[in-house]
Amino acid sequence: MKKIEAIIKPFKLDEVKDELNKAGIQGITVSEVKGFGRQKGHTELYRGAEYVVDFLPKVKLEIIVTDDLAEKVINTIMNTAKTGRIGDGKIFVQNIEDAIRIRTGERGKDAI
Repeated sequence: MKKIEAIIKPFKLDEVKDELNKAGIQGITVSEVKGFGRQKGHTELYRGAEYVVDFLPKVKLEIIVTDDLAEKVINTIMNTAKTGRIGDGKIFVQNIEDAIRIRTGERGKDAI
């Protein structure tokens, strides 16, 4: 099993979610997060005063899938979330040792 974490622009969330649904992904966890990478934030003007916005709003998706679905999920996120501009985000992939469904006690791929 793999855990796929993707940090994307907030306005891309609905489109990515819809495409993942079409790809057969049943479960996803979404968090609103803030951060920066190479983008390093930006300067804004508020009531005549300039200030730096260091942390930009992003959305973090967490998806656990079987090994055979991982590439499909990664490609779906990459193709859907890409705008071609700085700050499109990142995808991280980790191995998952086990998963347990609390309600039934199912383990492994049966739990996802």
